[in-house]
Amino acid sequence: MHLLHLDPQARDRLASFQGRRVGVVGLGREGVDLVQFLSRCGALITVSDHAGPETLVDALKSIEGLADRYLIGTQAGADLLDCHEIFVSPGVPPEAAVVAEPRKAGLPVSSATRLFFELCPGRIVGITGSSGKTTTTSLVGTILEEAGVPAAVGGNIGTPMLGRLAEVTADTWCVLELSSFQLADVERSPQIAAVLNITPNHLDRHPDMDDYIRAKSNVLRYQRLEDTAVVNADDPIAHGLPHRSSRLEFSLVRRVEGGWFDGGFLWLSGDASPLLHRQELQLRGHHNVANALAAAIMARVIGCETEAIRVAIRRFRPVPHRLEVVDTIDGITYINDSIATSPERSVAALRAVEEPVVLIAGGRDKHLPMEEWARMIRERARAVVLVGEAAPLIQSALESAGAEVPIETARRFTETVEIARGLACPGDVVLLAPGCTSFDEFRDYEARG
Repeated sequence: MHLLHLDPQARDRLASFQGRRVGVVGLGREGVDLVQFLSRCGALITVSDHAGPETLVDALKSIEGLADRYLIGTQAGADLLDCHEIFVSPGVPPEAAVVAEPRKAGLPVSSATRLFFELCPGRIVGITGSSGKTTTTSLVGTILEEAGVPAAVGGNIGTPMLGRLAEVTADTWCVLELSSFQLADVERSPQIAAVLNITPNHLDRHPDMDDYIRAKSNVLRYQRLEDTAVVNADDPIAHGLPHRSSRLEFSLVRRVEGGWFDGGFLWLSGDASPLLHRQELQLRGHHNVANALAAAIMARVIGCETEAIRVAIRRFRPVPHRLEVVDTIDGITYINDSIATSPERSVAALRAVEEPVVLIAGGRDKHLPMEEWARMIRERARAVVLVGEAAPLIQSALESAGAEVPIETARRFTETVEIARGLACPGDVVLLAPGCTSFDEFRDYEARG
């Protein structure tokens, strides 16, 4: 690999893989990227995934000939005990035997995110939160592009970073969306770290809310005094996270040091005039005002001029699957917010849409409270189409909330849009904001959307 621009410590880390057996658990995007990267380092690779080969056709094709041992369709605790180090993909629970037993045996267990933090020669912007991560990450990337700042955007947004390491120099800002799973085991924090919000999420994976908060807080935990934390002043959990770096805030309700919203305008500290008016932001929902403020603050810390920030935000459009207007047919607008995989995110989507709504909801439950969601559906929805494993839970929550909206149940997701069209009137919005994960029918929210 052409990685001579890395520092000596990073090059030694790469050299340590030569001829040694390494395990990669999970063949999602990061797992595939890891196999490709480690093979270029000369590692002997064992691949492990509980899914069968029929599910992993594309992944296996991408790594064909790169690993010398494939354990596909079954996983056991002893599978990787002969490895020198194991890398675990974010989707693999830490209590899985294939991970837990090697860790108990004293084998090093790491991740792609942790390895990238070790090797990266550039500077890192890390963005986390229960919602808004992808939009904010994409917006920071757009601003840096407008300002002519070298940048690489990736992470949980869908672009693994190890395969892009060769293009990262000391001048590059790596803008990373970071999930709680990616942050759970890191022992370094980005030079600029943002916590957009923290609300209950992923409690089907985290044992409790405290563990979820602990994982999120790692984005700030290891920052140095010269680093910068950007936090939501309106979110009590995010605002209370400990860190020793300098601090900037954003708020929708009061003036703070960083950025705020007031009188219909977005403001940045130090500027005599506003950044832009709310109507210039081409994103639905008040929550996206907060996302834009956070992105603007991070860009300002990097060194971008106000005009570049302003121009970039004005031209920014919704990221796919995030309040994305798909089409308007016979006067009915169809909006895809498939990323709304928690009740809280579906609530935000319902608040963002002013028109009467026919809501498509359901999927696999994440063990999150539904009471506020049910009340919002009662207030905002003309009708609801339910689907998936969580459909009975959502219907029960709606009944408990006294919702009297018409409810239809689809057998499969492919039936939902046709049913919703029959319930909608011209001027309505058919809104996919499912409030649940997609894993009962699809590999991820993108396939569902």
